[in-house]
Amino acid sequence: MLAALADPTRRHLLDLLAELGEVTATTLAEHLPVSRQAVVKHLGVLEAAGLVSGQRVAREVRFSVRSASLDATARWMAALASDWDRRLAHIKRAAEAAEAAERDGR
Repeated sequence: MLAALADPTRRHLLDLLAELGEVTATTLAEHLPVSRQAVVKHLGVLEAAGLVSGQRVAREVRFSVRSASLDATARWMAALASDWDRRLAHIKRAAEAAEAAERDGR
């Protein structure tokens, strides 16, 4: 899932889908500097990651954001970021304590 979100074009596609709602790859390609075929490939990656879904309507496929999956991913990433913030704060306190001890000549 993170690999799917790592690409800036795919993140832009998610933004567009959130803004435009259910649309075709052709409509999305009109908003991007890449071909329709490239958009379809990016949508395939996002669909495999569970972030978007495609629904056939007559002769076209309309894509939409799977908001529940995106929300779950955002919550997981926020929890991960919070954990890293705690770890980094601990490292900072340890480094500052070591620096203070060195200054005090201990």
